[in-house]
Formats: sequence, C-alpha cells, structure tokens
Amino acid sequence: MSKQLTLELNDEVYNNLQQQAQAIGLSVTELVTYRLTQNPLSETNTSLTEAEREKARMNFRSHAGSISLGYPTDANNESIDTDLAKAYMKE
Repeated sequence: MSKQLTLELNDEVYNNLQQQAQAIGLSVTELVTYRLTQNPLSETNTSLTEAEREKARMNFRSHAGSISLGYPTDANNESIDTDLAKAYMKE
C-alpha cells in the first residue's frame, strides 16, 4: 500500500534537490523517497562529532530540575499532609 504526499518547497530547496538528483540520475521524487527511507529521522545529528553530541546531551540535561518554586520542597508525608489539609480547607 502506498500513499501520496504533496510537498511545497521554496525554489532554493527544490533547485538543490534537483541538482543532486540529476547528478546521480534520479528524479527529485526518487531522491526524496530514497532519502526518507534510507535516512530515517530518528537518526538526526549524525554529522556531529562525539564531543559535540556529549556537549548537546549535557546542555539538555542541565535543564532537568531547573524550576524553582521559591521555597524548598521535599517528599515527606508531613509536608504533603499539610498541603492537602490546606487545599481541602479552602473548599
């Protein structure tokens, strides 16, 4: 089973694809289809060096836990019970 997909590309992108396709003897459609099937999107950033990947990974990880509520929080039961009691008292 196959599906038809229509893309709208600006002239610069299309001309680039057309030149690449002509250089290897394919149509633009064949080139795009080949690239999509042979270069899945899940393999992005393959042109990065290992050092660049690690830097990007560390940059991404630096955002974890970076939200401050303005007061210390913890997972102790007394604090949770107090917060629940306050919430139910407002109702």
